[in-house]
Amino acid sequence: MPAVTERISYRRKGAALLTGLLIFGCASYATAQSVTEAEIIEALKPKGMTRSLSITPPANARSEERAFLNALKNKADQSLSVGERDKLTEISKNKPSIDLEVPFAYNSWQISPKALPIVRKLGAALSSPELRGGTFVIAGHTDATGSDEYNQALSERRAEAVKRYLVENHKIAAENLVSTGYGKSRLKNLSNPFAGENRRVQAINLSGVKETSR
Repeated sequence: MPAVTERISYRRKGAALLTGLLIFGCASYATAQSVTEAEIIEALKPKGMTRSLSITPPANARSEERAFLNALKNKADQSLSVGERDKLTEISKNKPSIDLEVPFAYNSWQISPKALPIVRKLGAALSSPELRGGTFVIAGHTDATGSDEYNQALSERRAEAVKRYLVENHKIAAENLVSTGYGKSRLKNLSNPFAGENRRVQAINLSGVKETSR
């Protein structure tokens, strides 16, 4: 009899733990979906700098950067090489960006009904007067489940799916969007590699920081 009671107690504890995990997961999802169009715009707007902090890159560096970005925009194959991704990462550093949790189904890159609200908000933000006409990176990221090769391909397909949706439904010029994937190489939550926040789509404004007048 004590053994039966112990098993029942263990099951109840397990059920309570599962319920707690489900509630936490729902809360996390709700938080991810609560971001507004205005918040996306604010995060991606080029930030002004004071004259003393404004550093303008040399003309040849800006020219090289533009040539590189133009080459990426005109690529028929959106799968970037490791070198291209590294260079894009360097160019994107310190540019306005935002992480958005886009809930894709397991092993899928199709934009699900659950993902539509956040992707629509991103489209509305990029179409806004504040951001319209800018050049943006749409970068896909995964959690640590699975191999490097699998996650790299999956993150690229998810980023490309978001880009395609923005082009088709929000009339954003395809040449203004560079899609790429980073797989599981740039985890947001290093302490929990399997956390949902690692499965995200990042938007980066390559228009950069507004230069102040001198």
